[in-house]
Amino acid sequence: MHPNISFLGAAGTVTGSRHLLQVGSYRLLLDCGLFQGVKTLRLRNWAPFPVRPDSIKAIVLSHAHLDHSGYIPLLVRNGFQGPIYCSAATRDLCEVLLTDSASLQEADAAYLNRHRLTRHDPALPLYTLADVERALKLLCPVHFGAPVKLKDGLSFRLFHAGHILGAAIVEVDIKGWRLVFSGDLGRYNDPLMPDPEPILEARYLIIESTYGDRTHDPGDVQATLSSIVRRTAERGGTLIIPSFAVGRSQLVLYHLAQLRQRGLMPKSLPIYLDSPMASAAASIYRSHASAQRLTRVQAHTAYDHVIFVQDQEQSKSLDSSPMPKIIVSASGMATGGRVLHHLKRYLPDARSTILLVGFQAAGTRGAVMLAGAKTIKIHGDYVPVRAELYNLSMLSAHADSDELLRWLRGFATAPRETFIVHGEPAASDALRLRIKDELGWSSHAAEQGEQAFLS
Repeated sequence: MHPNISFLGAAGTVTGSRHLLQVGSYRLLLDCGLFQGVKTLRLRNWAPFPVRPDSIKAIVLSHAHLDHSGYIPLLVRNGFQGPIYCSAATRDLCEVLLTDSASLQEADAAYLNRHRLTRHDPALPLYTLADVERALKLLCPVHFGAPVKLKDGLSFRLFHAGHILGAAIVEVDIKGWRLVFSGDLGRYNDPLMPDPEPILEARYLIIESTYGDRTHDPGDVQATLSSIVRRTAERGGTLIIPSFAVGRSQLVLYHLAQLRQRGLMPKSLPIYLDSPMASAAASIYRSHASAQRLTRVQAHTAYDHVIFVQDQEQSKSLDSSPMPKIIVSASGMATGGRVLHHLKRYLPDARSTILLVGFQAAGTRGAVMLAGAKTIKIHGDYVPVRAELYNLSMLSAHADSDELLRWLRGFATAPRETFIVHGEPAASDALRLRIKDELGWSSHAAEQGEQAFLS
């Protein structure tokens, strides 16, 4: 039987990254992500996994974001018992992200049951904190660049992908030939993360396409951010930054620290980080200085100017204070978390600003706001949008179309086939056309459930 790869997620969408490699009877899962976004995607999390979880021998994680790691606890509960390989930083971040994910699911189920707002009796979380505890015991940190043997003739190595702390490109060697999975590629010249490492050769390549159809604004991040901060403060408004807890929050805080040091924002303007998960992630970023561009001293002092909001009462007090301030709070697409309370308070305030700092998936509140909605539904109420809205697209942690092509041009020889994943259909197809026209490679956008035979 020829080796084959099955695309069980992140095909035709940017979420639910799961790619199953089978070599003989050995099954290796590349990523084990949660489907997020619109309800039709979220429902996929409840469907039976396409193969028996106990038939999968190992998982290799590209990084810790939930759309790449968030399904692990359920796979473990349903029978998976093998090792889960990842970088050391990914292991530490997974503990934070998966624990938070389970806590939110348990809380949501309890709320629905308490108020009888569900058709299910009772409503159940997708997985629990106990499931996460079992899953975390299977995480096996490995060093970048070091080969890890899985079985005779099958091994893998991790290479730096940029993107977020610990993110990896996965290179799988299969009896004399190679499959490479890009994971999520980061930006070149990112102030915190290393550049994506060049890969010279692969017979088969799986590449993400989140921004396959566009390029990022080349403008100066700090100049733009400084203008937004000053303009909002001069109006007496509050700047709300919905931000992904891991990666984006730390980058935003870095840039704000630089503005403060350079005198490009009012030194008296307080900066709050209102996200327990982002606060925990900041501690992990501090402890993994060697995986960043920052020196150890810079990594440890990067958050000295930040006020960490610890409890819900302190969070609520931010919305009752009339003083200008900056609040960085999860989630990045405004789908949940404490930021919803801040949006409910400050969206109707024309003096304030809502600053989006990354990709907004279809169906999320962030995407709806960007589309120009006049009202946003939060906690059952329609909230008017009067605050200034800005999208700082140059802060994305994903490589754009030009940067994806730059990384692909690092290959010494063309892969036999390039599978394009992790993108909306238009983005994936745009990248396919660029690969065809500019590189002359054979490529296609993978479809959900597709199985490709490798030789």
